[in-house]
Amino acid sequence: MLLSEIPKEKILWMYKTMLLIRKNEEAVEKYYRIGKIPGSLHLYIGEEAVAVGVVANLNREDVITSTHRGHGHFLAKGGSLKKLWAELLGKRTGACKGKGGSMHLFDFENCNLGSNGIVGGGIPHAVGAALSFKLSESKNVAVSFFGEGATNQQNFHEGLNLASIWKLPVIFVCENNQYQISLHYSKQQAIEGVAKRGISYGIPAVEVDGQDVVAVYEVVKRAVERARSREGPTLIEAKTYRFTGHTIDDNELYRNRDEVEWWKKNKDPLAIFERKIIEEKIFGKEVLEKIAEDVEKEIEETIKFAEESPYPEPEELFEDLYSTKTKGTLIWNWE
Repeated sequence: MLLSEIPKEKILWMYKTMLLIRKNEEAVEKYYRIGKIPGSLHLYIGEEAVAVGVVANLNREDVITSTHRGHGHFLAKGGSLKKLWAELLGKRTGACKGKGGSMHLFDFENCNLGSNGIVGGGIPHAVGAALSFKLSESKNVAVSFFGEGATNQQNFHEGLNLASIWKLPVIFVCENNQYQISLHYSKQQAIEGVAKRGISYGIPAVEVDGQDVVAVYEVVKRAVERARSREGPTLIEAKTYRFTGHTIDDNELYRNRDEVEWWKKNKDPLAIFERKIIEEKIFGKEVLEKIAEDVEKEIEETIKFAEESPYPEPEELFEDLYSTKTKGTLIWNWE
């Protein structure tokens, strides 16, 4: 697909969002290293083209589910940068009122059903949302982001099976960044890649270069059209690479530094997209530089907002918890 086939307004959004995700993650890393952010972090640097290429095809009413590496998905789906930062700092103005942290970013307003620390945990949520769309005869679709490690979990297999037999409007997006924590994916499965697993469930599956946002946009466009016309689910394997460790404190002894530097030099999704924009004369450098300037300013103002926001009061600890009598009590009785 040529860039000229995509509306200019959408191209601008895609570039700005990829840049926002990248610059935001870099700012988050700096803040963590000076001790301002509690807990751990799983940065999305290097994978920006996947979230943006997917969400560029969605409406606000379409839902997504995310992963422990969810900052990029949250921002791409329209999540507030201020709410993200306030959540990272544990402030009351955060996406989960400061009680969730980095791995738990929920945004009902923008139909983001949330990220979580359970590998593949978002898959059944997306399948459930897709079932509700089918039963209500809505044209909305659900997208589940997950890593390649999740395809070895039961949630993946149960989710694909149900989505297939019920022909649900759901798109499974595997972000294959190649390393399941510290182990290359080739050491955890006998087949090459995960797209082949779609065959077992009668689901169309496609592999795409996850560093090329235009390529991702193109394959997801077809999958969304298929879902909206009620032809059933699609499995997409986006081959990508995380430029940082599994967590921010990962010393990365399991991979060669030459390999990391090769990916940064040759397969940086932001540089690839910028080069395409210039080469195809969609926008000039001055337009992209102005976007970069605006992004830096937005991040700077956001950090100030988050820093000045209040912490939750101790008595708010048990607010916003949900339980149902049919499932019994959520508090374990040790007696």
